[in-house]
Amino acid sequence: MEIIKYGPYTLFTLIGTILTFIVAIEHIGICFLEMFGKPEQQAKAFDMDINFVKQEAAQVSLANQGIYNGMLGVILIVAFFIFPIPILFNVWKLILSLIVIVAIYGGFTATKKIFLVQMLPALLALIFLFVSTTPE
Repeated sequence: MEIIKYGPYTLFTLIGTILTFIVAIEHIGICFLEMFGKPEQQAKAFDMDINFVKQEAAQVSLANQGIYNGMLGVILIVAFFIFPIPILFNVWKLILSLIVIVAIYGGFTATKKIFLVQMLPALLALIFLFVSTTPE
């Protein structure tokens, strides 16, 4: 199979990069929903009982989760501007691996929707980054 190249990048590298940015944007969006969303939106998005979500302790917990999700998204984007490409892809692989592991746990303990919404995009990005040719 011939590798399709765009300058120094392979098609898999570009797809992995695009998917990584999608994961980053998704996590920033989840952050805003967890930290600033209305309880009705949060209950629907996370398959939680509205009466539980309205409790102050639940709101604090959601905000705490939100900051973690937001920072994962931010670091994926910021890393793009800080690290040279060979190091960048290793940083992304590490962070995406953490996201996949946490999503597996969340999928089993919170809602199965996490497998599709959070784990699958991160896993696809991770796979594409692992099979891509890193430009020198």
